[in-house]
Amino acid sequence: MLKRIAVLFFAFTALLAAFPVQGFACACCAETGTYFLRTSKPDQYKLDVLRDISFEKSADLYMTEAGFEMVEGLGLIKSEYEADTWTADTRFDLAASFTNRLWRFNLKTPKGTVGTLVLPMPAQMVTFQVDIHDEEDRPNGPLLYKEFRFKGTISSATGMFRPAATRGTTYFLVFQGRGNGCDNASDFNNWRLEITGPRSDYAFFGKLDSAAALKKEEER
Repeated sequence: MLKRIAVLFFAFTALLAAFPVQGFACACCAETGTYFLRTSKPDQYKLDVLRDISFEKSADLYMTEAGFEMVEGLGLIKSEYEADTWTADTRFDLAASFTNRLWRFNLKTPKGTVGTLVLPMPAQMVTFQVDIHDEEDRPNGPLLYKEFRFKGTISSATGMFRPAATRGTTYFLVFQGRGNGCDNASDFNNWRLEITGPRSDYAFFGKLDSAAALKKEEER
């Protein structure tokens, strides 16, 4: 019996040696021309990635040349935002987290006006990966542009976001980044959150520091 096991072991070792190392190392390599768009229930792997995504501590309000004429539901901060003291470098303070399948966004203006949005993760998510053909001849395939997309209904809105507590108000949360064929928290470096409803229409955006946070965790 032991002799048979030994023979099988050496046979398996020889089989591994017959394949180039790159063949096993490239399980996450992307293919040229990739275009992947899928709607599915978040599995455990995706949930783990989402838990590892961390937000920088500031956010911007999306604004066009029309200013607050195109923003609805943030009347509590309109005068502050339009004041001369608010410059292009002025941002909202942000504390964002994802626990128990809930995103919680706590934002504060420079003058201290606060608001919280609580967003339950929907049953379905959209995963998007695409080769945008901006880098040629990469050794392990193209660097894909990626998105995780979530659309759901707001469960709680307080402070400056109170109008978003109206029934029928929805959110659209997107994580954006670049990476190989496998998804990791460190791939995603930007986020955008759009709020739409009977009394709300606005969006925030900002950066993610997941890569830096994971590196610090590994160094502990």
